[in-house]
Amino acid sequence: MSRVFQAVSTLSHGDAVGNDVMAIRRILKEAGYETDLFVGGASAKISREVYHLWRNIPRLRHDDVLIYHLSIGTQMNYDLAKMNGKKVIIYHNITPPTFFEKYSEGTFTATTEGLKEAEFLADVADYAIADSNYNKKDLIRMGYTCPIDVCPIVIPFADYDQKPDQLILDSYRNDGWTNLLFVGRIAPNKKQENVIRAFYAYKKLYNTKSRLFLVGSFSGMENYCNRLKDYAQKLGLEDSVVFTGHIRFDEILAYYHLADAFVCMSEHEGFCVPLAEAMYLNVPIIAYDTSAIGDTLGGSGILLDDNRPEFAAAVINRVITDEQLRESILDGQRKRLEDFKYENVKKLFLTILNRIEKGK
Repeated sequence: MSRVFQAVSTLSHGDAVGNDVMAIRRILKEAGYETDLFVGGASAKISREVYHLWRNIPRLRHDDVLIYHLSIGTQMNYDLAKMNGKKVIIYHNITPPTFFEKYSEGTFTATTEGLKEAEFLADVADYAIADSNYNKKDLIRMGYTCPIDVCPIVIPFADYDQKPDQLILDSYRNDGWTNLLFVGRIAPNKKQENVIRAFYAYKKLYNTKSRLFLVGSFSGMENYCNRLKDYAQKLGLEDSVVFTGHIRFDEILAYYHLADAFVCMSEHEGFCVPLAEAMYLNVPIIAYDTSAIGDTLGGSGILLDDNRPEFAAAVINRVITDEQLRESILDGQRKRLEDFKYENVKKLFLTILNRIEKGK
């Protein structure tokens, strides 16, 4: 059995890439692999016992496997080319920098460099794993000719069975209002302004007793968040749109439990974990059909081919008011969720890893 190492530029608490890294670490340990995790930096909330710094990675043997999570520009992308062993890139996609040009010079630069470095790594990778078919196509477009498998992000759904925050539930539950939800960091590619537009049309045309929860951190995107808040205020929605900022996991769960529908208008996703979360927590999904969203939904939920607010509002109203349609959507989402169950993704990941070890 090979030694299997993981590496990631930044190990953050609660983000999709960090959660995937930690879930794979668990899978490797459960499967009996000798494994370690190396990072360029890590959140202060993560125990130092979990990881080592990238600069301390040992010299790899030819049969070692190094799983490298690629999602941003970093010197580590160039360091990877100098490594021995079998180099496996897990590609989480890199958001096009044009989304950030007006809001964050640092993120604009990191994503610009990241895309260049992703192309550089095409000749370095021995194998690649993409979170979605969309990401696989992106790798092929960038010139990757190595074997590429598709494996969803690993999501330990047992964590979602914990008790949601009671204070939030008590604040909004059973008051006769309809609750719309989007979960995801406040970022220009997520297009929260289009969620707000759709909500405004829904509230104006169909249901005045409705509110919108925008759940997610705005750290590093304060300029964009302030613009969203100004927009909501100009539309007269300042009391109806709730920006939660960074909150605890049990608080996030509370908003899912309150939601009557999950509305996603994002224009760039490599996978979009909140879609799978909404499936698990039985919230009907309405999503604009861009990037990997259709891949992740896999025929479930409702995909919008038009992001006009009036159109989205009409679909939202139909989902809210048509009980038969709603149950049909939830049934489809439950079937799709089977593909994302921890044991199923674990089995797929270990099958891919076995092929990599054997050089197939």
